[in-house]
Amino acid sequence: MLVRPGCQEFIIEVGKYFEVVIFTASLSKYAIPLMNILDPTGVAPQRLFREHCTQFNGQFVKDMSRVGRRMEDIIIIDNSPNSYQFQPENGMPILSWYDDPTDNELMRFVPSLRLLAQVDDVRPVII
Repeated sequence: MLVRPGCQEFIIEVGKYFEVVIFTASLSKYAIPLMNILDPTGVAPQRLFREHCTQFNGQFVKDMSRVGRRMEDIIIIDNSPNSYQFQPENGMPILSWYDDPTDNELMRFVPSLRLLAQVDDVRPVII
């Protein structure tokens, strides 16, 4: 199993500023073991899976309204804009990762996320 470099550190760092929810379009039976490796200390106890996605035009969309939090506070980082097409104003695109051991995309987001943690509504700042 390959894990994107910096993933554990990213979850820990972002958890200092936000409630972290891991939302994947993968099936829970496959995702839970991986999530336990990515987040061994339980920074992100809220986890959503394919069964929490909305099927729309043949795609699994991560509908952030299902998270049950204020949309002003929600940020989704995903490599597929289709995944957050219902709330594009909350989305921050990230490059896809395959197996580059020098990748640092996740940690590149940390300074911006620290700033976003200080605003009342993340949406106008993200756009």
